[in-house]
Amino acid sequence: MKRLLKYLILTIVLTVSYIVIIFLGTDKGWWYTPFTHEKAPDAFVVSVQEELQNEYVGNMAIAVFENGKLAKESFHSNGKTVDRNTVFQVASLSKFVSAIGVMKLVQEGKLDLEAPASQYLTRWQFPEGNFDSNAVTIRRLLSHTAGLTDGLGYAGFEHTKDVQSLEASLTNAQDADPGSDGKTAVGILPGSEWRYSGGGFTILQLLVEEASGQTFDVYMRTEIFGPLQMTSSFYEWDETFGSRLCDFYRTDGSVAQHRYYTAQAASALYTTLADLEKLFYFFDGDHSNQKPLSTEFQKRMWQVEAKTLGAPIYGLGTFLYTEIENGEYIIGHDGKNNPPINTAFRYNPMTNNGIIILTTGSTDFATRIASDWVFIQTGKIDALLFVMQQDKMIRTFVIGLFVILVLVISIALIRRTTK
Repeated sequence: MKRLLKYLILTIVLTVSYIVIIFLGTDKGWWYTPFTHEKAPDAFVVSVQEELQNEYVGNMAIAVFENGKLAKESFHSNGKTVDRNTVFQVASLSKFVSAIGVMKLVQEGKLDLEAPASQYLTRWQFPEGNFDSNAVTIRRLLSHTAGLTDGLGYAGFEHTKDVQSLEASLTNAQDADPGSDGKTAVGILPGSEWRYSGGGFTILQLLVEEASGQTFDVYMRTEIFGPLQMTSSFYEWDETFGSRLCDFYRTDGSVAQHRYYTAQAASALYTTLADLEKLFYFFDGDHSNQKPLSTEFQKRMWQVEAKTLGAPIYGLGTFLYTEIENGEYIIGHDGKNNPPINTAFRYNPMTNNGIIILTTGSTDFATRIASDWVFIQTGKIDALLFVMQQDKMIRTFVIGLFVILVLVISIALIRRTTK
C-alpha cells in the first residue's frame, strides 16, 4: 500500500509540474513560433502577403504604424479591387469604437459609469431574474462584467425589412448565433466575473439613444466620426456607399451575402482602413486636433476592469492584450463574424506603434497576424493568441499525461522485477 501511495504521489507531482510548465510555456511563448520574425513594417507586410498564399482570404487591407506614423499599407482581393477607401464591416471591433461614443456621454455628464443602466432606460427593462438588475452599471456593461449570460453573437439578417427593433432584439434576438437563446438577461452575479456579452453592448446602444435623443448611427456620425473626419464610417447601412462595399466570402471562396444588424454597437460598424487610421491618430494627442474625447477619459478606457485566469483582459470597451510596462497595455479590439469577417486593431501607447487588419473570407487571419505582430514587437503572447493556443496546450497536456503514466508504470514494473 505504501509503495502504491509513493507512485501516486510521484504521478501527481510530475503531472502538476508538467501542467505548470505547459501553462507558463504557452503564456510566455517559450516555444511559440510566429509566422515571421520580420519587425520592420515593410518586411513584415511582405511576409503577410506571402502568408496569404498559404490559405484563403477573400479581401484584406492592412496598415502598420511606427512611432505614431503610418509606415506601410497593403491590400489583397480575390474580386473587386480593395484599397484604403473600401468599406468593410468590422464585426466586434465595433464595440471598441462604440465605447468611445458612450464615454463621450459620460464625459458630458449625461451618463454615469456607476449608475444602474435601468436608471436611464424607458423603452426596455431587464427581465425578472435571480439577481438584482440594479447592479448592472454602465461600467460593468462596458467591461463585460454585468452578469449578462446572453452569449451573443449576432448573425445579422439577410434583408433590411427583417431587422428587429432594439427592444425586440434585447427581448429575443432573432439573429442570435447558434448556442444562444437570444435573450439578454442577468444570469450571474453582476461584478463576479468577465463574460463577453454582445447583448450588453446592445443595451449600451439603447442607452446612447435614450441619453442623446438621437439614433445610435446619427449620434456616432455627429459626435465621434465628424470631429475625427471619419467620413466613410457609419453603423446603419447607407446605400450611397454601395459601390465601395467590399465583397463577402465564405471560407471555401464562394461569394457570401451582406448581412444587416439591429445590434449596431456590438457588430455593425462599417468603416475603411483610411478612417481607422484617423482613429489610430486619435489616440496620439500630437495628431488629433478635434478630439471628441479628452485624454483623461480616453485613458480610462485602458484601465484594468476585468481579469480572466488572474490576468487583465478588458478595460472599458477595450481589450488589454498584454502588459508592456508601468501598468500600460497594448490595447484595441478584434472582430469576428459570419460570413467570415475577421478584423484586428492593436495600439502600443508606449511606442505609438500599431497595426490594423481588415479581412473577409477568413475566420482568424487578422487576429493571428495582429497577435504575431504583438509577439514580434514585445516577445509576449497576447490575450487572444493565448486563447488560440489553448487547444494545442490541451493536446500537449494529454500526451504528456500519457507519457507520465507510462513512465511511472514502467518504473514500478522495473522495480518490482528487480526485487
